[in-house]
Amino acid sequence: MAERLLQASRQRRVKAMTAAAGSAGLAGLPLLLCALLVPGGAYVLDDSDGLGREFDGIGAVSGGGPNFGASLHILKVEIGGDGQTTDGTEPSHMHYALDENYFRGYEWWLMKEAKKRNPDIILMGLPWSFPGWLGKHYNWPYVNLQLTAYYVMTWIVGAKHYHDLDIDYIGIWNERSFDINYIKVLRRMLNYQGLDRVKIIASDNLWEPISASMLLDSELLEVIDVIGAHYPGTHTVKDAKLTKKKLWSSEDFSTLNNDAGAGCLGRILNQNYINGYMTATIAWNLVASYYEQLPYGRCGLMTAQEPWSGHYVVESPIWVSAHTTQFTQPGWYYLKTVGHLEKGGSYVALTDGLGNLTIIVETMSHKHSKCIRPFLPYFNVSHQFATFVLKGSFSEIPELQVWYTKLGRPSTRFLFKQLDSLWLLDSGGTFTLELQEDELFTLTTLTTGTKGSYPLPPKSRPFPRIYKDDFNVDYPFFSEAPNFADQTGVFEYFTNIEDPGEHRFTLRQVLNQRPITWAADAYSTISIIGDYKWSNLTVTCDVYIETPEKGGVFIAGRVNKGGILIRGARGVFFWIFANGTYRVTGDLAGWIIYALGHVDVTAKKWYTLTLIINGRFSSGMLNGQYVWTNIPVSFPKNGWAAIGTHSFEFAQFDNFHVEASS
Repeated sequence: MAERLLQASRQRRVKAMTAAAGSAGLAGLPLLLCALLVPGGAYVLDDSDGLGREFDGIGAVSGGGPNFGASLHILKVEIGGDGQTTDGTEPSHMHYALDENYFRGYEWWLMKEAKKRNPDIILMGLPWSFPGWLGKHYNWPYVNLQLTAYYVMTWIVGAKHYHDLDIDYIGIWNERSFDINYIKVLRRMLNYQGLDRVKIIASDNLWEPISASMLLDSELLEVIDVIGAHYPGTHTVKDAKLTKKKLWSSEDFSTLNNDAGAGCLGRILNQNYINGYMTATIAWNLVASYYEQLPYGRCGLMTAQEPWSGHYVVESPIWVSAHTTQFTQPGWYYLKTVGHLEKGGSYVALTDGLGNLTIIVETMSHKHSKCIRPFLPYFNVSHQFATFVLKGSFSEIPELQVWYTKLGRPSTRFLFKQLDSLWLLDSGGTFTLELQEDELFTLTTLTTGTKGSYPLPPKSRPFPRIYKDDFNVDYPFFSEAPNFADQTGVFEYFTNIEDPGEHRFTLRQVLNQRPITWAADAYSTISIIGDYKWSNLTVTCDVYIETPEKGGVFIAGRVNKGGILIRGARGVFFWIFANGTYRVTGDLAGWIIYALGHVDVTAKKWYTLTLIINGRFSSGMLNGQYVWTNIPVSFPKNGWAAIGTHSFEFAQFDNFHVEASS
């Protein structure tokens, strides 16, 4: 291998004794060779005494693509369970006990797109919520262990049968209680279905009590393949190490994707292994593709939150990821010789066992690498020279490719910049790096790194002030209408086979019972749409209550909360009910009542609702006739438009139309 590397190196005619920044225009040379040694730490990279743990990959919750940008190794998707899971609800493949549909939601599409870009990407599935029928009137997925295991198994089988997707790992219940017997039942059911190769990761919460439980239960220890912890702060616990199982940070990052967020990611990708022996790190989330004012806005590796304009931003965390992902693969091994730098920062090294070596060095400062959680104790990073010595099978490496990132001030900022390669033939395998704060270096024998280029994205535009949707889609590609963001309940395209008229194609709320929740779902279903900055607007929608007597629907404006905060949403809500009444409320929960009265409304009939909000006053119309006028509404000042139902009930919506003047 060393001879091949030497030959390739000479063919490239790289004779530089230093790795200068070239066209980057850096004032000082970031790299030096041993001939220019200065006092500082010396770090030996050696495989003579064997290797460390096997590397399992870097991933994100809900993408992939080799040697372009992030080049992720792992894609973790939510198994939709009809409940609110941070920024919205994802539909289940089984809304009801006898219902199966493996084309709902976007996760199937996302997994297939990821496989197109990286056929080797590892796929993981994890439930956040579960459809209500599994709980038999309890908010608990472990009422019938066999039934819940069957439900999860059908998702895995459906992924293969309908989409030719092989799920590699399956989780238990995101950040909630695990049931020891359920994990065993799930393993037996997977094996019975011929899914022995699907591995179980548990418990996607804290290191404990799952680690201690495994040490006390030999069968549990056997059936769990990976211990996954969330936001571990780069540290693990003794019990987890004693299990001798693979340890993963199975959800991490979750931080605003500016340069400080990139610093957070750069630090934990190295230190999760150095401090905590974690061989995979999975970032939440892959792409921030949800309204920015929802919880954790722009906490993705990149941002694409304007489907109406097509605008997107490839943020700095993408390029920080690339420093590891483009130059490693699952199945590589960490060296035992990894650790912290003398004056702050860290380094890891990995090998494929075939002569290739990748070294990642980070010097993220405390100020510019705080993750959203947990608390980060203070540490100091300062200017330093770090000398690395290649020993063992790496001592004959003739050349290393160099990739560089500098976060911070625009004048000195570089993202994933390829520098001149390091020529090591005359240095005895020794080189020195000059390191400043908030830098990232990758030094590697691999020559396949690429900073992918892409067309200039379309310009950012606000949500259209005039927006209409008649839902007249015969064969929709996705089950949900564009731009609507379900916050409680599930709203899907629906075909009224018995209605040949204008309401043949509608949007229907399809849940008839409350799901087993992960978050504080509201008691009324709601889907939001539009621009959060909207203040003065008119919302019109045709509505159809399906439930006699008890049913009800609403349209709304200035809705000010969503995601895990949806239950406390304020706004202006115009409700009509099948019992012939209406209400105007200042909140989704219905506690703040502005007006109420009687109207000529019943179930199984179409009505047109109109809500007008202008300044401090609002009015409402039913079938073009005013029901209430000029009711004072002082709060909130702005928010989304919305539609929804009184409870978890079937109802339909059509000819949605919003016009906003400001």
